[in-house]
Amino acid sequence: MLPSEAALRSFADGLATVAPGLAEAAPVEPGKGWSWGSKHYHGHRERLRGRFAEARDETALADYELLELLLFFSVHRRDTKPIAKALIDRFGGLGGVLAAAPERYAEVFGPDSTAVGEERRAQVDEDLRFTRILLKAIHQLMRRVLKEAVKERPLIGSWTALIDYLAVSMSHEGTEHFRILFLDRKNILLRDEVQSRGTVDHTPLYPREVLKRCLELDAAAIIMVHNHPSGDPTPSRADVEMTREVAVLLKAAGIELHDHVIIGKGRHLSFRTEQLI
Repeated sequence: MLPSEAALRSFADGLATVAPGLAEAAPVEPGKGWSWGSKHYHGHRERLRGRFAEARDETALADYELLELLLFFSVHRRDTKPIAKALIDRFGGLGGVLAAAPERYAEVFGPDSTAVGEERRAQVDEDLRFTRILLKAIHQLMRRVLKEAVKERPLIGSWTALIDYLAVSMSHEGTEHFRILFLDRKNILLRDEVQSRGTVDHTPLYPREVLKRCLELDAAAIIMVHNHPSGDPTPSRADVEMTREVAVLLKAAGIELHDHVIIGKGRHLSFRTEQLI
């Protein structure tokens, strides 16, 4: 179930009034400990929180501002605006930022060429560590929320929710992944498993292994899914031939291949819709 408007507004108010935390420790006194950079961003953070809390629609803040708002909770004593903009520029959008491999955030965070002293370098490392945890947790949270919409209900009747879940899970991956959704006789999801991981343009799938796993789970049907990192979901000849081979093998065992979906960037292709199976 999606959160109510009241719940979202309560969350926004919390963000707007949250007390300073790890990412906003009070500036140190002169001569005590380390201090670096201008503190102009403290007022900016309060203003951005206020805009978010008072917003009445989701377009009030730009993408980089939403990301900037999140980075308040992981980045210490630094202006988060240039970091947010650099992340979006590097990874192509919010989805790309959240789906990126955590180690790649270092391409934006550092090394800090202006850093002086071990404490300052350690602070940059700590910012990066907290940011990795924060963004990966949010990405996993998004996937779990979307997966709730397809659990314990017939997938064939929840197609839009299924595509939303698959897009968040797979559209920004840098290599091909092949996953299979195993269904029971009522088309309820039994298991969602990644079967193989490949290269930027190929991932292996072995039809007999698919059949074996279906029998192990007592699945009555499956939906095959893989992504195209290029963004173009057009199937290759090998994709079509392999899919038909799986369909024939499963049909002989009384198991139905409902569909094979290819996830691109912002679009997808259904073999069933395109009459390829």
